Amino acid sequence: MKYIFGPVPSRRLGQSLGIDPIPQKTCNWSCVYCQLGRSTPMTNKRREYIPCDTILVEVTQALRSHSPGEIDWVTFVGSGEPTLHSGLGAIIRQVKAHTTIPVAVITNGSLLYLPEVRADLILADAVLPTLDAGSADLYRRINRPWPELTFDSLVGGLLAFRSEYSGKLWVEVMLVRGMNDSEEALRDLATVLERIQPDQVHLSLPVRPPAESWVRPADEEGLLRAQAILGDVARVLSPAQGEFDLRGCEDVSEAILSIITRHPMREDDLFTSIQRWPDEDVRQILESLSESGKAQLVTRYGVRFWAASGTKYAD
Repeated sequence: MKYIFGPVPSRRLGQSLGIDPIPQKTCNWSCVYCQLGRSTPMTNKRREYIPCDTILVEVTQALRSHSPGEIDWVTFVGSGEPTLHSGLGAIIRQVKAHTTIPVAVITNGSLLYLPEVRADLILADAVLPTLDAGSADLYRRINRPWPELTFDSLVGGLLAFRSEYSGKLWVEVMLVRGMNDSEEALRDLATVLERIQPDQVHLSLPVRPPAESWVRPADEEGLLRAQAILGDVARVLSPAQGEFDLRGCEDVSEAILSIITRHPMREDDLFTSIQRWPDEDVRQILESLSESGKAQLVTRYGVRFWAASGTKYAD
């Protein structure tokens, strides 16, 4: 399948069947920590990047191939910003008409200031937007948004959506050392979150290869500081554990590309996740994918990661 992947283990959503409604790295932000690299070029144009019917055919096939209990959530997430797909609301409605499995949308939240985008997401059971900063300057430095997407429009959109939405609103904060883990930055963030009133705040660390080589996760002191300042609503997300469901993949090469296109992975975790094939086979396939230009090896924090070739990382 081209647009459906998993189920994959998720830190927040258990076994998550992923729906990727846009081409690789189609995004209106270029976050310094993004595991999918730099957004080059960025775009802020909403359109039907992939036909809705094509996505829905694959969703139906994936749901039919799994038994009850094998999928915890159907999640719109993938290679960039899913709300850039103009048919997102229609796809969500169709998915919910075909299954009782709850639907989640992982988004940067940048387009929630648009009434039509809020209407698209209103039927989702959980919406997980990003808020990494409590000030305009830090927002620009961390998220590097499309020029017209201001900090005020981001916060305004989150406030408007909170007032209209009755589902679970879980805000994600990615903690980057030396950027948003200081007392001042966290108190600014706490002030904004107090206005939004999310159901939960999820504290994450950039454990996968970030776009910029200088990015480092907040250390233990920074993490403890964030928990203390943001309060009881905040919780730290532990790394996801579990196996990737690869039954829709015909061979090991397809399986690896299916994973690393959306989730660049540590080399050792990749071998663990693909246990149904011998390690030597996986190693040979990785070498072949690298030589053919389909995959690339990225080193961050002294650790080897594998990612799709189209992912653009700073040296």
